[in-house]
Amino acid sequence: MTTAVLLENVHKFYNNIPVVNDLSFTIEAGEIFALLGPNGAGKSTTIRMLTTLTKPSQGQIKVGGFDVVNQPIQVKKCLGVVLQQISVNAELTVWENMELHGRLHHIANPHRQHLIKQSLEYVELADRLNDLAKTLSGGMKRRLQIARALLHQPQILFLDEPTVGLDPQSRRRLWEIIRDLNKQGMTMLLTTHYMDEVEYLCDAFGSAKPGRIGIMDNGKLISLGTLQQLRSVHGEGLVVKQLGVNATGDDSARRWEYLFFPTLEAANIYLEQQPDKTGMMVRPSNLEDIFVELTGRELD
Repeated sequence: MTTAVLLENVHKFYNNIPVVNDLSFTIEAGEIFALLGPNGAGKSTTIRMLTTLTKPSQGQIKVGGFDVVNQPIQVKKCLGVVLQQISVNAELTVWENMELHGRLHHIANPHRQHLIKQSLEYVELADRLNDLAKTLSGGMKRRLQIARALLHQPQILFLDEPTVGLDPQSRRRLWEIIRDLNKQGMTMLLTTHYMDEVEYLCDAFGSAKPGRIGIMDNGKLISLGTLQQLRSVHGEGLVVKQLGVNATGDDSARRWEYLFFPTLEAANIYLEQQPDKTGMMVRPSNLEDIFVELTGRELD
């Protein structure tokens, strides 16, 4: 399978301090890849390097087969980027936002108008063509960002916190769009702090190829695999035990102990063996459990 994104022994230093430290991984063509990490993990710097906004201090990065340092224009042509911040021009209409993007990418007419129509129909905004972007809801603005990112027909789509701040219905609609794009063969790199989002989007979708999850901390990749692979490594069964309140005596700040077991059955056997089961429960482990176990903190 063709490699869409390659990072090989990548370092990034700021004032001689390593922010990204010997980072290596690949994303295959057609794959959905979630990159997770707490604040300060180096995730944002990694994304900036992948999108040519920051040069790596050492190592090699290729996107779509092009080097981000020596071939930035070619890299930008094969990338579509949807940022966390709403980046559409509020004073332009939906069509004008798309038209501007198409002209910036030198897409000639009448092909440009065909692509604008096609992209807006795909995200269900064709009926808002002449509406000012500022009149759209948050979910519609995010869908417009996706339509715009798809206009120049990129090979790879980067999604940075794509559903932050959206209501549940808009969030689910974006999930459907992202899943459908990936089913059509679009390579996708996703960053998010919603664990349920990663579990949903990196599921196999009824196919044989689930997405992979990379977890960064302190500038390094500390774990990589599908959700099932991560659960198999760290444990599929979990015993949660309430330890009581912390030293401040604040009842709202209870402390918990998480014990991982290879299987749910093994976790249940452990629980049954305990003479006092007060404050204990068994459940399947999830991605957030694994993240906290690896990094020692919740995802910010």
